[in-house]
Amino acid sequence: MKKEIFFSLSLTAILCSWSCLTHKNITPNVILILTDDQGWGDLSLNGNLDISTPNIDQLGKTGAVFNHFFVSPVCSPTRAEILTGRYHVRGGVYSTSRGGERLDVDEETIAEVFKSAGYQTAAYGKWHNGMQAPFHPNSRGFKDYYGFCSGHWGNYYNPLLERNGKMVRGDGFIIDDLTQHGIDFIKKNTDQPFFLYLPFNTPHSPMQVPDRFWKKYKDKKLSQIGSNGPPKNQNHIDHTRAALAMCENIDWNVGRILKQLKNSDLLKNTIVIYLSDNGPNGNRWNAKMKGRKGSTDEGGVRSPMIINWPGRIHQGKIIKEIASGIDLLPSLKDLTGIKYQSKKSLDGISLKPLLMEENPKWEDRYIYNYWKGKLSLRNQNFRLDHEGQLFDMVNDPSQTSDIGKIKPKILTAFKNAKQKWSKEVLVELPINDTRPFYIGHPSIQTTQVPARDGTPSGNIKRSNRHPNCTYFTNWINQEDSISWNVEVAQDGDFEITIYYSCEQDAIGSIFEVSFENESIKGEIKEFHKSEIYGASEDRVIRQESYVKDFKPLKIGRLKLKKGKGTLKIKGVKKKGKALMDFRLMLFKRV
Repeated sequence: MKKEIFFSLSLTAILCSWSCLTHKNITPNVILILTDDQGWGDLSLNGNLDISTPNIDQLGKTGAVFNHFFVSPVCSPTRAEILTGRYHVRGGVYSTSRGGERLDVDEETIAEVFKSAGYQTAAYGKWHNGMQAPFHPNSRGFKDYYGFCSGHWGNYYNPLLERNGKMVRGDGFIIDDLTQHGIDFIKKNTDQPFFLYLPFNTPHSPMQVPDRFWKKYKDKKLSQIGSNGPPKNQNHIDHTRAALAMCENIDWNVGRILKQLKNSDLLKNTIVIYLSDNGPNGNRWNAKMKGRKGSTDEGGVRSPMIINWPGRIHQGKIIKEIASGIDLLPSLKDLTGIKYQSKKSLDGISLKPLLMEENPKWEDRYIYNYWKGKLSLRNQNFRLDHEGQLFDMVNDPSQTSDIGKIKPKILTAFKNAKQKWSKEVLVELPINDTRPFYIGHPSIQTTQVPARDGTPSGNIKRSNRHPNCTYFTNWINQEDSISWNVEVAQDGDFEITIYYSCEQDAIGSIFEVSFENESIKGEIKEFHKSEIYGASEDRVIRQESYVKDFKPLKIGRLKLKKGKGTLKIKGVKKKGKALMDFRLMLFKRV
């Protein structure tokens, strides 16, 4: 009897272990790492002799490398395509700021797909597809979010960030901090499937990187030059050095992620994807490809791309077939076995046959790269640029010779495809964006209303022409104001906080926040002068705004009714030379 009980218990334990193992095998975790402004050539894996990226290289050597993988020319469009499996113009994304980066709420995201399949979901980093709910990552399928939602950030050391809508202070260098949040998420979810999105924000400017990485590059002589020839001045040289140092920092953090997967015994049950959002943000080595960030030519849209899944994807597999960011969602659905019918038709296709089969049947296709009126097409062997020139990308990857006249049939086929796509897809691009900025959406408690999205009047001006991380200053006229086109999503009472700085003589100044017939006044009672900073941390002189610290001031509660209107902050009484500098406003539902 005892032997029978022992045998029964042992068999149960074996079956349980087998069941758990099987469960892990059929529900692999997914980690998607997206870098910002890292070109195809910014990896030693791809032939860059001036950089060392051993962790990313190893990811490619033990996984599959897509040699011709394409994304959009700039940040927010690529993010939208990765999130939805659809071209960004379908989702209302037409700019990188002032609301044009927002992904339409009727678009279904990859996080929503995985969440519906029982996955834990998190995103840590640069979102860049909408700040206010329902565009916010917490409203788009990500249960946990930490980072910033703008297109760029002005400071990478202990910066002001947000955690699920709440403003918090970052811890150390931003990429190290984001990675640590990813590591903690992995530790927390070792026994349940997870989808982790790590959209890092480097090597995007400002060019800040910890000393341990910069020391290697500060005086380094670079052996490879960019497609446009040698750097024009010392600033260009240092920009390249800083970018490469930032890429090595990324590589170090990729190593930290892989180490945690190993320590958690999750390496074989986790799909890791690594890519960038566009071409390099400078004229550095990129295999002599034409174009850089912002360009629809090869160098502006070709991205490094690695998919690693130990034991399932053959080590060192090189995939020559062209692919695109729009292919990630259908591919990951297939690889993880998620049975989910998308609400909208996808532009991307599953890459699973290329990854899992030795000799897959694969038809040639067109991949479309669009930005700011420029449309370029790529198939396996040719590219039609935005000016209608045809290039043989096998024999002329630098796009030096237009072969349209000697390949008229191919040229005609490309032009027909371009015309068809323009009529069927490009027509969905909004001519006039009438979408308001939302306040009080029920999916998130606190709404952030930044200076970035506001319109100043009178003499008020932005701290920089690149709006993403700016603040308003020069409020020297009492009657001047800042306004936003908003919609209150749901009736409610909201606690309002503004972030300001001011001179000593501004104490006693009064301002008013209003929406339609409701308003509340606030008074500046505390002096808060903050000097701009960032220059001492920058390795290269930046183009974007410098930053400073702003003081939060709670001004009380305001009852808002559902509906559209103008949100405004205006001066009521001004003491001293200027009323205040303004960074952002928070609306917390109470």
